[in-house]
Amino acid sequence: MGTLRKGAANQSKAELQKLRELANTIDDPTNPFKAIVSVMVLREGWDVQNVVTIVGLRPFKAKSQILPEQALGRGLRRMFRGEPIAEQVSVIGTDAFMDFVERIKAEGVELDYQPMGPQTPPKGPLTIQVDRGNPKKDIDRLDITLPELSPRVYREYKNFGELDLSAVEHPRWPIKQFSDAEQREIIFRDIDTEGVDHTTVLDMALDPNPNHVVGYFARTILRDLRLVGGFDVLFGKLKQLLQDDLFMEPVHLDDLNTLRNLSELEVTASIFDTAKRAINALTVRDKGTTRIQNTIKLSQKKAFLVKDQGFMIPKKSVFNKVVGDSQFELDFASFLDGCEDLVSFAKNHQNQGFAIEYHNADGGIARYYPDWFVKETDDQIWLIETKGREDVDDPRKWDRLQQWCQDAIGQDGTKSFKALYVPQEHWDKYRPRSFRELCRGFATTKPFATP
Repeated sequence: MGTLRKGAANQSKAELQKLRELANTIDDPTNPFKAIVSVMVLREGWDVQNVVTIVGLRPFKAKSQILPEQALGRGLRRMFRGEPIAEQVSVIGTDAFMDFVERIKAEGVELDYQPMGPQTPPKGPLTIQVDRGNPKKDIDRLDITLPELSPRVYREYKNFGELDLSAVEHPRWPIKQFSDAEQREIIFRDIDTEGVDHTTVLDMALDPNPNHVVGYFARTILRDLRLVGGFDVLFGKLKQLLQDDLFMEPVHLDDLNTLRNLSELEVTASIFDTAKRAINALTVRDKGTTRIQNTIKLSQKKAFLVKDQGFMIPKKSVFNKVVGDSQFELDFASFLDGCEDLVSFAKNHQNQGFAIEYHNADGGIARYYPDWFVKETDDQIWLIETKGREDVDDPRKWDRLQQWCQDAIGQDGTKSFKALYVPQEHWDKYRPRSFRELCRGFATTKPFATP
């Protein structure tokens, strides 16, 4: 972890460019820096998803409200796209800024208020670590070992030149007629939050540059799909789509009215959806085979932090605490801890490094973190998914988890791996009294949602 300082008098252009590149790639896991504190960066088009704190100290009195929209819109971007992970952003600011923040409740954003001030007690994260200091635990006995399999689902980039966006079924939009003033204000919104991504007010003396607009769409699509390279190919394909196939009639991209139509939310969403579906259909592949490339032992995991939330102190886990994202998860953890017919269990966290890639409903590749590991015997390991509210990707995750278990058995003949799906609705009705009863009662349960 290091410190980035921008604005020093003796910095060369090359150094400043390097700093900008590091700042723009802070989302990349290989970036050596873990945090950036920046002034006014949220109004400069900083294309970063992992914004966790916004401090709005400016007056924010302008009627247009563009500045607070830009600042808040960056924080409302999802960090983990395609994955149902609870995310939050902390917002602190002036009365004017907080009044603006209040208005987003009408868009379905949940707000949780926390006290602040010198008399407010600290609220820190929880530390999860291997409970080696507990004399009542045999860590070796409680330990769970899992094979890490090479990915089956992957992207094949060699055929990217064959991309055909017009071949994907998509709506064709009518051309709206905007006033001269409306045509000069090109507004692009984030399709996840509907917040303003950026606004371009065109100078009356300048001609519009459609390449900037096409480039915006291309860069955003490549970023969302986590693709490296292919900008030139995608740029050309997108330009053709926008000119010839997006609207009910061919258009000229150097026409201000056309550019204004492209910034309409439903049109923008259609462009992103069409391009992503076409790219995913062309590049996502399943190898059909896999191999063990590593082994994960829970007892070898380093301590990590989680947000302050409900937890229980387990007897049958290598870890000192088991946290729950809901009361259902805490109830399930307590049940497992009291089962005499299992050896140990553990809650899965991103920090433990165990995830399974799968083909999601959008056609892309996402990572899935099964909720629980259960060691019934030394030779029998269960991977269990507990589910409250289901979503469209749950059947795909479930099928992939079952496939992973089959692959793991085929690669590691010494252990058996099985999957179990436990929805809260069934759990509340049929509370089992033992782990074997849980396995029998939920043996045929699967997600109801249709992929």
